[in-house]
Amino acid sequence: MKTLKKGISILLIFVMMLGLVALTGCGGENTDEELTGWAYIEDKGELIIGLDDTFAPMGFRDEAGELVGFDIDLANAVGEQLGVTVTFKPIEWDSKELELTSKSVDCIWNGMSVTDERKEQMALTKMYLNNCNIVMSLSSDINITEETDLADYQIGTQVDSSALKVMQESENWNLYAENVMEFPTFDEAILALQGGRVDVIVVDQVLGEYKNSKLDEPMFTCDFNFGDDFYAIGCRKGEEDVAEKINEAIQALIDSGEAAEISNTWFGKDIVILKGYDEE
Repeated sequence: MKTLKKGISILLIFVMMLGLVALTGCGGENTDEELTGWAYIEDKGELIIGLDDTFAPMGFRDEAGELVGFDIDLANAVGEQLGVTVTFKPIEWDSKELELTSKSVDCIWNGMSVTDERKEQMALTKMYLNNCNIVMSLSSDINITEETDLADYQIGTQVDSSALKVMQESENWNLYAENVMEFPTFDEAILALQGGRVDVIVVDQVLGEYKNSKLDEPMFTCDFNFGDDFYAIGCRKGEEDVAEKINEAIQALIDSGEAAEISNTWFGKDIVILKGYDEE
């Protein structure tokens, strides 16, 4: 009886081992967990995008709570090009690198500025938007052509904004610092412009163009701006093939005119680019 039980036990162990081999695959083939890069995305058929869902007009909630925005539309179009489902996952922005490395998300796509640090931490796509900080007035009668011209005008901007920061960091800040009025929101800065309390506003381009596209009497964009602030999409470090797939899809959308249509919907003009870092 003991011999019989021992034989049954050995047989059960053998069957379990066969099952394990069947699950893991023969010849060292990769399982889903071992796949990386585009093979991992393609295998699961889904691209999970991490974003801050409060950043208008890139990705934000509308009055019905639906996720909308320029990046949302562009990412969905890229997913169609690549033949994968796009899923958006709101994340804590400060934890975006951890979200990538843990495979909680596959890329960060939400108006993310290119920095040297991010070039080290992620595999970045080419730059797809240039969100420079611009100066806007009510008409071409006030056209700022160089930064020192701001000394002659009242300036509106949003408190604690990137636009305010770029002015404060300028070597010319002292020339017009006393002319700057800070408002709780850019909407209030625009109202101040329309009411004659300020002559110009300084605002990041994507937000300025978005707000401008909604106005009955659009603002004028001055010739001077505060320099480049390029956006890119961040993929996992070492997964340059995923970044390149997204680059190819965006280029196809540019070539077909669909990228321009999406841009016009949100900004009233085509501001999409696809620019390599050696082209800066």
